[in-house]
Amino acid sequence: MVHTATDREQWLEWMLRIGKPVLEALAERKLKERMPVQGKRDDRGEYTYLEALGRLLAGMAPWLELTGLSGEEEECRREMARLAREAVDAATDPSSPDLMNFARGDQPIVDAAFLSHAMIRAPKELLGKLEGRVKRNVVGCLKATRSRKPAYNNWLLFAALTETALCLLGEEWDPMRIDYALKKHQEWYLGDGVYGDGPEFHWDYYNSFVIHPMLIDILRTMESQMPDWEQLAPEVIRRAARHAAQLERLISPEGTFPPIGRSLAYRFGAFQLLSQAALQDWLPAEIAPNQVRCALTAVIRRMMEAPGTFDPDGWLRIGFCGDQQGLGEDYISTGSLYLCAAVFLPLGLPPEHSFWQGEADWTAKRAWAGKPVQIDYPRS
Repeated sequence: MVHTATDREQWLEWMLRIGKPVLEALAERKLKERMPVQGKRDDRGEYTYLEALGRLLAGMAPWLELTGLSGEEEECRREMARLAREAVDAATDPSSPDLMNFARGDQPIVDAAFLSHAMIRAPKELLGKLEGRVKRNVVGCLKATRSRKPAYNNWLLFAALTETALCLLGEEWDPMRIDYALKKHQEWYLGDGVYGDGPEFHWDYYNSFVIHPMLIDILRTMESQMPDWEQLAPEVIRRAARHAAQLERLISPEGTFPPIGRSLAYRFGAFQLLSQAALQDWLPAEIAPNQVRCALTAVIRRMMEAPGTFDPDGWLRIGFCGDQQGLGEDYISTGSLYLCAAVFLPLGLPPEHSFWQGEADWTAKRAWAGKPVQIDYPRS
């Protein structure tokens, strides 16, 4: 009898194909030796390694944190969690050849935040189980980003997320950096589930790459610290659920989506918010979890199977669907691409969850087949 992989098995295989080269190299303290640096600017080697680690772990974290697994998947999860902790050690140990740059240039503000996001999403496996020495190194690296100021746009959330992680680490944290980011994003909300990236609107996927996911996890973690943060959380989740519904409708019957805006080389990381909505159980009522799985599976498969997505050694190549270096902005390099791992957040749901059960057509697939589809109403 031929075994057909379940979608969960396929998702896990895809995530490990992306993530293993990074974690295994770091565990041996050989990431800088092994990982190529593809990009348009010669200075990206200063930043690309922290990009790869932080963005990858931010996507893997809910699965690393999952309890109740058994058999081969649990063995794999334990091993990957061990490698992830060794990777964090290698990245922050002053004596490591893979010590990463947290203190020079502006880019580390971004990727210290993605690493912080990973620890917030896996507080037991990626924070609680770190040795005291490693925790002290992590704290020093995160605090080093305070020497520079974030840009006046979604970058405010990076500073806020790093402060959130410092709070979880038991360190002194700055409420103002969090409060300022939250208040400015309330000013920048444009309606119908969409924030401006700063004072201006950009038609791209940054509401899913950064804005909604970070706003939600900052508030879910810190809302008890301030009464007004606690009051804000339900509204932020309501807005995010609306944008998640919009993202679901963008997935065509063939598993494609519009190549619009900046940072298309993050590939299916464009659907981080939809994945997070499924993981945290705030999908809109009209969207079933398994239809999200089926839609995302179609997208991931198209992109993973496109020729040129990986180089011969298993490292991601710049592109949207395959090897398309021309689609990489000057801030894009090999490490940047690992933001695509954010689509795998639902692996943090147990195998018996409804997300993994049964088949269902997603909205565009039903619409183009002439089947009944609910009207899409704009919301404030």
